[in-house]
Amino acid sequence: MNELKVNLLDFSQQQIFSALVSWDTQSAHNGVISKIQKLGDENPELDYLLPGFIDAHVHIESSMMLPTEFARMAVRHGTIASVSDPHEIANVLGVKGVEFMIKNSEKTPFNVFFGAPSCVPATPFETTGSSISLSDIQLLFDSGKVKYLSEMMNFPGVLSQSKEVMDKLLLAQQYGFPVDGHAPNLMGDAAQQYAQAGISTDHECTSLDEARNKIAAGMKILIREGSAARDFLSLHPLISEYPNQVMFCSDDKHPDELSHSHINKMVIDAVALGHSVFDVLRCACINPIQHYQLPLGTLQQGQVLNAVLVEDLCHFKVKKTWLAGQEVAQAGESLLASVDEQAINCFKANPVKLGDLQVSAQKGKIRTIDVAEGKLFTQEKIISSDLFTIMDKNNAEAEVVLSANPLNDIAQLTVLNRYQQALPANAFVTGSGIQSGAIASTVAHDSHNIIAIGCNTESIQKAINAVIEIKGGICVVTNDGVKTLPLPVAGLMSLDTAENVAKHYADLDTHAKQLGFTLTAPFMTLSFLALLVIPELKLSDKGLFDGRDFSFKELNC
Repeated sequence: MNELKVNLLDFSQQQIFSALVSWDTQSAHNGVISKIQKLGDENPELDYLLPGFIDAHVHIESSMMLPTEFARMAVRHGTIASVSDPHEIANVLGVKGVEFMIKNSEKTPFNVFFGAPSCVPATPFETTGSSISLSDIQLLFDSGKVKYLSEMMNFPGVLSQSKEVMDKLLLAQQYGFPVDGHAPNLMGDAAQQYAQAGISTDHECTSLDEARNKIAAGMKILIREGSAARDFLSLHPLISEYPNQVMFCSDDKHPDELSHSHINKMVIDAVALGHSVFDVLRCACINPIQHYQLPLGTLQQGQVLNAVLVEDLCHFKVKKTWLAGQEVAQAGESLLASVDEQAINCFKANPVKLGDLQVSAQKGKIRTIDVAEGKLFTQEKIISSDLFTIMDKNNAEAEVVLSANPLNDIAQLTVLNRYQQALPANAFVTGSGIQSGAIASTVAHDSHNIIAIGCNTESIQKAINAVIEIKGGICVVTNDGVKTLPLPVAGLMSLDTAENVAKHYADLDTHAKQLGFTLTAPFMTLSFLALLVIPELKLSDKGLFDGRDFSFKELNC
């Protein structure tokens, strides 16, 4: 029997009291809270025992770690569970990839609650390694290994009542599973229709107006603070306005940031902004349990102890984390062991030739993808061909070969099909700040083809071919050479420890920023420049794509 004198929070009465908490560690009721003895009022001499933080929407693959390693890192920050959408690996390997994630997660006591991917591929306008059909979703539902239908990105299909889309929503309803949403900028009658189709959450809101509109439509809002999309500062007023309708999530968290903080950072920031600690912890700890019907408990007698111990309710310094009554983290160190795993992958790309990267266009107006710090949305920016570096004139006098021009903050973007032999698609990006070299990655949402950005075709070629040589990973090309981080699991995840992945990634991130990037997370931003379902302009392996009207665009306009 374990005992702990702590302060506890009564969420229903919004009171804090001191108590002696006892839980079993040896019997058949291992980890179950056997007794909570109230001692008196809040005692400032005691630490605070909280239900534990939950990431309500995350793609574990974006951490570049296996679920077991993600768990080792997350528990250090008081995270006890994640609601995880495995659609990244599903785009590469289909159901086989989802099953890989589930089986790996079963090797850790950390609570990973997977959903069945609803939109694989996300669109028909890109090449993926696999797909998830209605029968695949039913197979996953029947397995008992998933808890919900993952984000329904095909909101046009919902609004047009596409049979394929509606059949998936109906299937989830038949199983009693919640359905996650993904509907950037959807408001008014369209948001009402989307919610009425049975979709209950959205993590894509970037403004208060949009979030309030969707809450009015009956949806719950997941405030996202990830490595690329950072919406907390825009949306935090919702915490006090709608404490029962809000959850916290990261969506995508790169390894270097996960090594420093997780959901605990949102909790700290929310309390610092003046929100009630009860409202904040309801969003971080309680609401996900209730919405997704997670078997985690909320520190009640007879429930399993999944909890985090913090010094105070201001800085929330994590002292210990427990999963099912077992201590799994102490003083910032994980007590979970690493486990061995075998890589699985799908990679068939051949090296790219320099000539494949040349971009011909007519003189005049050129469409570019304009990126912004902390946003997944891009803008269509039309600029004159005179602002580019003109490499050569073709036979037609009006046609030229365009190249990046760092002086005007113009970089070249390239996407290459990794699943079969094909020529790359090329376009241009403004707003990145890159001044030399190139970076490349097979983490390219959602199809995870090879994506690269650079200042010249020679550097881009080196970066892409380096990624091909290691059959997936990330790469930086500088004047000093080529640096890579291999990701042998689907080109998305490493087999290394969380600590080594974080260190290696941070090293490459530093080298990338030395190329001149003005973005906080160059690799994360790059990975979303192929995500066609988020407007405005993106690049798939098939060409320049406009997410506003779901159509391909020419470089010239």
